[in-house]
Amino acid sequence: SIIFFIYGSASDESTSILVDVSRGEFISDINVTGELEARNSVIIVGPNKARQYRIYNLTIQDMIPEGTRVKKGQYVARLDPSELSGKLKDAQIEFETAQSKYITQQLDTALEMREKRDELINLKYDVEEKQLELDQSQFEPPAQIKKTEIALDKARRAYSQKTENYQIKKQQNIAKMVQAKGEKDQVQNELKGLSDLIKEFTILAPEDGMLIYAKNPWSGQQIKAGSQISSWDPTVATLPDLNSMNSKTYVNEVDIRKVKKGQKVVIGLDALPDKQLTGIVSRVASSGQKRPNSDSKVFEVIVEVDEVDDLIKPGMTSSNKIFTFELEDAISVPLESLYNFQDSITYVYVKDGVSYRKQEIQVGEINDTAAQILLGLDENDQVYISPPSSDDEEIILLPELDGKRNDSKETTASAQSTPLLPRKPKSNS
Repeated sequence: SIIFFIYGSASDESTSILVDVSRGEFISDINVTGELEARNSVIIVGPNKARQYRIYNLTIQDMIPEGTRVKKGQYVARLDPSELSGKLKDAQIEFETAQSKYITQQLDTALEMREKRDELINLKYDVEEKQLELDQSQFEPPAQIKKTEIALDKARRAYSQKTENYQIKKQQNIAKMVQAKGEKDQVQNELKGLSDLIKEFTILAPEDGMLIYAKNPWSGQQIKAGSQISSWDPTVATLPDLNSMNSKTYVNEVDIRKVKKGQKVVIGLDALPDKQLTGIVSRVASSGQKRPNSDSKVFEVIVEVDEVDDLIKPGMTSSNKIFTFELEDAISVPLESLYNFQDSITYVYVKDGVSYRKQEIQVGEINDTAAQILLGLDENDQVYISPPSSDDEEIILLPELDGKRNDSKETTASAQSTPLLPRKPKSNS
């Protein structure tokens, strides 16, 4: 309760607001803006082998409206095939050239090897003929026999050399055929790859779901007809699982120390002001990042949404109230009643009969309106919001805090006495 209390002399009378020290639930929270996203999504991507064929940017020619519920295999989008069509035409010409070269090499090889085989056959006949002449020259003079033997030896050596040359030429032609076939197969494979790739320029839904356009990783803008996607990240859209949603938000570096995994969150939606959801903090980023148009660092915080609702959609803006501290039974006072002396002692003006006393307190958690009091006040106390007009009382210190003070000579207190500070407070903080 709040009481207006009159104190001071008749000539210097002023009114101060008196409030009861509260006892009960004490909550500290942080309010941040977030955006809903599906916890799990199926990603719809464009061709993932475009870079293999030196295509680095893909233009979306047509897309169905966002939010459309699609079935598996249903049409989603079409990419502009102009650049690919040019490459496909060039590859077709290269393939025809390589195939013609392969056939020509095949025919030339067959003709050449046939000629080499005919030469071998003729040389073999020549050896046989020389052998017959030698067999029939046994009654001839020795000189004639010697001449016939020499002729047979020459025929045999010629046949042997041609046989070796034939094998070498055969290996050469095999190598040429392998090379020609390799060139033809390489161009053929590229042609087939481009033909398969152009089929992927018509993008179909991989699963059932509701279509949500992806965002360009560089501009942050949603992809639409006319937008370009990179072959390094050919994501076109997603099919989110609407049965499990998150709210992705960012907390500034001042407040992030208060945020912990498992804390409760109340979630409001700008698009559905009458709907309130609940959730818990599931992940807190360990490193900060800079947001656009801001110099301060923020930390990404993921909140798991408990409820499932057909009305909530990915991309909706959410207001997240993260409960960083909750205590069912705590003593607290309004922040306006707290005062500070020399940046080291916090105290309040406590009603004491018809007068008051300046009592040091130990503060715990703080929220937007109140402070938890750990020491120095009881639930039956009442404190003033504004100080008395004639403030000449000394601060009554807490013995429990003596060991924590910097100046032990000035603030040390014994159990039998309560030391007083002769100076007045600096300001209300």
